[in-house]
Amino acid sequence: MAGPRQTSADKAATPAVEIDGARVLVVEARFYDKYADELLAGAMAALEEAGCRVDVVTVPGAYEAVVALGTVIRGETGHYDIVAGESSRALMDLSVAFALPLGNGILTVENEAQAWARANREDMNKGGGAAEAALAVLRYKRSLAEPSQ
Repeated sequence: MAGPRQTSADKAATPAVEIDGARVLVVEARFYDKYADELLAGAMAALEEAGCRVDVVTVPGAYEAVVALGTVIRGETGHYDIVAGESSRALMDLSVAFALPLGNGILTVENEAQAWARANREDMNKGGGAAEAALAVLRYKRSLAEPSQ
């Protein structure tokens, strides 16, 4: 997950590198449509505010950044543990292997109330947080690629 929500003071530490027009891929799982819709809305708002061009698909491609969205709610079997752990590991592997800024917005929760609190843009807004995490890494990556002045 992207971590705690940043304040405006925290965002000031991110390099002021232009990312307008950056291409960002949002990968979402739609098993729980209600949560997926809210996660996607939060991510899209953050990415559009940053001026990014966004594609929303279910499989990754060659992009500058990826925002992964989905919801896993614990059930009666061990399936939850496999999906939660393996999705996180796979995303980290992709990020490292391809030096890809990645925002992990896959919710792993015990119940629907927790899922809604995390997906809801008026509450925890984890979709927006995942997008902001990917954008922060993308800004750092671009700042390192710029020639020194």
